[in-house]
Amino acid sequence: MIDFCVDESACIQCGECAKDCVMGIISMDNGVPEVPAAKEAQCIGCQHCMVVCPTGAVSILGKKPEDSLEIAGNLPTADEVEMLLKSRRSVRRYRQENVDRAVLARLMDVARNAPTGKNAMNLQFTVVDDMATMQAIREATYAGIDELSKGSGLPAGFEFFGTTAKLWNTRKVDILFRGAPHLLWVTAPADSAAPEADPMIALSYFEVMAAALGLGTVWCGFAKWAFTQVLPEMKGRLGVPENHTAGYAIMFGYPDVQYCRTVQRGDQKLHTVSF
Repeated sequence: MIDFCVDESACIQCGECAKDCVMGIISMDNGVPEVPAAKEAQCIGCQHCMVVCPTGAVSILGKKPEDSLEIAGNLPTADEVEMLLKSRRSVRRYRQENVDRAVLARLMDVARNAPTGKNAMNLQFTVVDDMATMQAIREATYAGIDELSKGSGLPAGFEFFGTTAKLWNTRKVDILFRGAPHLLWVTAPADSAAPEADPMIALSYFEVMAAALGLGTVWCGFAKWAFTQVLPEMKGRLGVPENHTAGYAIMFGYPDVQYCRTVQRGDQKLHTVSF
């Protein structure tokens, strides 16, 4: 049951919910919107019917419109969004302290609102929320790399990981994790509709919101490779399901650096299609 409910005293019979239904299962045949029982299974749970209703007459899946955030008057300006995006930097210097729990909870709530293919909402957000735990993962990763280097050898193409372990062991230089106190690894079931794209979209939401909250981030391919290619046993140790793709990881925390202006990017190729 999708619990599609209409407050007929508030409904103005505009039909917006039916027009915007992704699956086209909302009927206006009887004046007010309804979903035939035989079509309920086709609902993908996008909630568009609820959020497009101008009078807040539609509820679905136990969700009520009054519990949603109102959009009108609450959006940032284009200039504010542009500045946020252009001022964001890859941070590789972090303060050694945990991110406030309330800040982290808000950040994760926004990230988990990211869209997914077919509205599957089946991503796993694996977060290291305590710097002591992150330090234990760091130590275990470098120890595992060091053991491989001295034993059976590192996987082909990943021999350079041996240098990262040497730098950590001799100078405590953390190339892999950039000294960050926290990590987020987002993965998706391999059989989902968009297993490669969905984690990237979610991490992009995370990155932008993190910047708005004053946090630093850096996309971390080294962590992804370490946990999936060099030391694949780490995937299970961190609680990521075996049937999930490698996804991607971001390191984050309070930055120990302050940037004063935006960089001046070189133009990337823009191709306008003529057909």
